[in-house]
Amino acid sequence: MSTPTTAAEAADGERRTAVIATCVVGGAGAVAALVPFVSSFAPSERAKAAGAPVEVDLSSVAPGEMKTVEWRGKPVWILHRTPEMIDEVKNTAADRLADPNSERTAYPTPPYAKNTLRSIKPEYFIAVGICTHLGCSPVGPKAPNTDPALGPDAGFLCPCHGSTFDLAGRVFKNKPAPDNLEVPPHKYLSDAVVLIGDDSKA
Repeated sequence: MSTPTTAAEAADGERRTAVIATCVVGGAGAVAALVPFVSSFAPSERAKAAGAPVEVDLSSVAPGEMKTVEWRGKPVWILHRTPEMIDEVKNTAADRLADPNSERTAYPTPPYAKNTLRSIKPEYFIAVGICTHLGCSPVGPKAPNTDPALGPDAGFLCPCHGSTFDLAGRVFKNKPAPDNLEVPPHKYLSDAVVLIGDDSKA
């Protein structure tokens, strides 16, 4: 036969139940408050996307045309050069260029693009579309230039201060831009797809 519960014992039990319930609710609230705080240390989806490599389908870029995509907040050009454009680059006299062999290191050219055409595939020129002088955006390809002595082979023109680049992004001599256009890391996943922002070996 069970002993009858006294009023004091009943009150004590109710207090224990209330304390436990309060602790549970308080703990849940603390966890809920902690989750967004801890999450704030992780990079946002937008930040992750801004630094992530970008896959580009090249089948939509016709010969002679240029497509611009965004990588790390920068415009990246993909120029599908025609055979005539390729010949033009090859025929540009080295003594007219400030850095014909891409040896300057302010914007290092990847080893696989350290050639006359500054590319892996001759027909595709991939570069960051930002002038190496003060960060303006050049126009082109085959942009009209302000220096008649350059002739038609000034492929890109920075309208801010007059720097001119050939169709491989090499800057002409005696221009404000100190370096060739930057070639970003990239690799081909197939004949029709390039990955910009990653040149690691598969």
